[in-house]
Amino acid sequence: MDLFDKMRAVKAFVFDVDGVMTDSRVHVWENGDQTRTMNTRDGFALKRAILKEYRVAVITGGKSKGVTSRLNGLGVLDVYSGIADKLIALEDFRKRYDVSYDQIMYMGDDLIDASVMKRVGLPAAPRDAVPAILNISSFVSSLDGGDGCVREIIEKIMILQGTWDWEVGNEQPGI
Repeated sequence: MDLFDKMRAVKAFVFDVDGVMTDSRVHVWENGDQTRTMNTRDGFALKRAILKEYRVAVITGGKSKGVTSRLNGLGVLDVYSGIADKLIALEDFRKRYDVSYDQIMYMGDDLIDASVMKRVGLPAAPRDAVPAILNISSFVSSLDGGDGCVREIIEKIMILQGTWDWEVGNEQPGI
């Protein structure tokens, strides 16, 4: 299958967090708290995909109440956090929503994502992913992690499938 065929087949978007939805940096404060920064344009696209009934999940090795809260607030209810073996989480998600591997786009940036990326129909990566991940990606974003790469892949797929709305109604508060 060529890239366009892979994009046409997508019914589910699955993402890593650190290095994809964020820029890979973790800010550590004196009291031990950690913070990350996420792109609101990515949030807008996630909400759009959910509104159009795509399945959306996040599988991350990290654990952060703030990240989970942010994603839940966008409508992403399938947040698998603290996951060492991402294939197990992907299989749970796939079975829960009856989607085939060929119908899943997964975007990751580092070696922990490789096993999942080798299994899905459309493996994708931000521009600044590690070389081994770039080498197994069918789609490499023109943007870095945390800089809109999530928006870019969602928008490209939805435009190709004819599901991206260019008009914005009042359905998008809280991005």
